[in-house]
Amino acid sequence: MSTPPVFGPCSDYKEECIGHKQKVLFYISLLLIAAGMAGHLVSIGPLLSQQSESENEKEKGNENDNDNGNENDNGNGNEQNSGAETEEIDIKFMQVPGFFMVIVVLITGGIGLPYIKPWSLRFGIPTICSVVATLWFFTGFREYKHTEPNGSPLTTTLRVFVATARNILKPIPNREELSNEEDARSTSSLRFLDKAAINLPGEQEQIKWKVCSVREVEDTKIGIRMLPVWLTFIVIGIVLSIGNTYFLEQANHMDRKLGKIKVPIPIFLLFYKATSSVSAKFYSFLTVICKKKYAPPIGIATGMVFSVLCCITAAKVETRRLHRIRDHGLIEKPDERIPMSIFALLPQFMLLAAVDGITNTSISGFFRHQTPESMHKYLEYFTKGVLGLGTMASVLSVYVVGKVSERNHKPNWFQYTLNKSRLDRYYLVLAGLSTVNLFIYVFVAYFYKYKESPHGVDDEPEGGEMDEGFEDNKCCC
Repeated sequence: MSTPPVFGPCSDYKEECIGHKQKVLFYISLLLIAAGMAGHLVSIGPLLSQQSESENEKEKGNENDNDNGNENDNGNGNEQNSGAETEEIDIKFMQVPGFFMVIVVLITGGIGLPYIKPWSLRFGIPTICSVVATLWFFTGFREYKHTEPNGSPLTTTLRVFVATARNILKPIPNREELSNEEDARSTSSLRFLDKAAINLPGEQEQIKWKVCSVREVEDTKIGIRMLPVWLTFIVIGIVLSIGNTYFLEQANHMDRKLGKIKVPIPIFLLFYKATSSVSAKFYSFLTVICKKKYAPPIGIATGMVFSVLCCITAAKVETRRLHRIRDHGLIEKPDERIPMSIFALLPQFMLLAAVDGITNTSISGFFRHQTPESMHKYLEYFTKGVLGLGTMASVLSVYVVGKVSERNHKPNWFQYTLNKSRLDRYYLVLAGLSTVNLFIYVFVAYFYKYKESPHGVDDEPEGGEMDEGFEDNKCCC
């Protein structure tokens, strides 16, 4: 509905046809898409897992019934077993076309939608598909297995803060004064939170919002200690966001020909995915040559270095692209092809893919090794959440950089078309921001107190199999 043909003052895709109403609708839609994607990411995996567990329980129940009730009736038992096997085959058979449809729709949409010019259709087709999918999903709602909520680490953290606030006037307790001390050992950091675990008389110990266990307090301390390191990951998300926005927009108007073949832009996304997968193996190398607790921070720092190199490379390529635009008089012709090969963008795409592969695996490893056990089932969402915050922060960074660039009556670096914009300068700002962030991260990571592996022994290498020859060359880094 934000497109000009629907509610615009005119139906052309021009700047004067995009009014305040269209902008409001567009930004609201972005928020709704973000909420929908977030809900999908955190729900689809657990839902499928829950339904598969339900099917497995039914199968086990059928097997037990057959074993107990049909010991003397082999004929009936065989019939029931064959019936269960047929049902299992039917379920697996139904999964095959579902998987096939996902792949076909994904490929068709990824390749076909960019060739549809009107934005009303580009947005409209996915909208229709989403409505059909939602209605289809609800047809089986009554058949899904439902479970009751079983608590959240956020609730535990809030309880610790509330219990600490209740006891704020009391002195910091000794270990003998703590409740459930056998549950965990109190550490010397953030001792004021130990007030949440002060022993209370009799019945008050049963009130969760008045007293917490030492384990709950220690889990909260771990989360607070991780926060400064966690915040440095947001800048990585800002850099990663330019791959799906400005990089693709630059590629749209460059020369795609390789000889006589016209190269589609999705080929670059394949290069991106392949490079990202290969770069993720770097984390495996680190887990082999270093202590496991040091592998994630070193991998994150490496990813930050690549992000600086990516932004500098992108700035150089964009400067060259703008020179071509001026030389050929294309500043006022945003829809014209620029006489510069699209493959000039390949280095920055591959560097960004390296950032994606290395930092994703390293950040996941950091959360996996440092978060308390109560948060382990949320690890996947921590990584996606922090990088998603970076994507949101990228919008703010564009706004701030644009406003600063307008000082002294100078033109904004972000114009209506890329030909008039100065993305090269924005990329240099991101390079500077990433460099500062790298130094802050090194400082914070150096003073961070890392958890040891259980029993002081490193786990097996993660992220892929490496050459066995590296195993004899482990170092402490």
